[in-house]
Amino acid sequence: MTTSPDLWVFGYGSLVWNPGIAVAETRMARLRDYRRRFCMWSIHHRGSEEEPGLVLALEPHAGGLCEGLAIRAADPEAALAELRERELVSAAYHERRVTLDSDRGPIDALAYVIDPAHGQYARDLTLDDQAHVIAHAIGGRGPNHEYLSKTAQGLHALGIGDPDLDWLEARVAELRAPRRGA
Repeated sequence: MTTSPDLWVFGYGSLVWNPGIAVAETRMARLRDYRRRFCMWSIHHRGSEEEPGLVLALEPHAGGLCEGLAIRAADPEAALAELRERELVSAAYHERRVTLDSDRGPIDALAYVIDPAHGQYARDLTLDDQAHVIAHAIGGRGPNHEYLSKTAQGLHALGIGDPDLDWLEARVAELRAPRRGA
């Protein structure tokens, strides 16, 4: 893929609070027909092969709407290399060109979308199943519950609500709380 003079990427998870690239501009944005979901097993960043964690991915969902952040890279070439190293570490994502809706018009952007044929796709986990994984997994970039909390905080700071993330945060806190009595 060749880069245009402007490189925009869609941040819907950790890119919201930790873009890892030099940022020239951000805009609130929405992506239609996808949803943000903890549906990718993390065996590197937030879990291990022995105890996988879960990270967010864009999952195709007819009629869905995922709110996030359009991020314009200050240095497109360096940003693309960094994003590919970070997001394509295990090939569980497809790098896709998508059209984001923003208040200032459509934006052609990159998005990292789960590959439903990949072994790291966690297709049918309930929210409670997700919470049990997130509460305990730890990977190379830290505890899985930290990833959840930082993402929820980053989205809230932008005024983006996500009821599933709010529920998961409460449930994970409950699972991690010390047990009283015996």
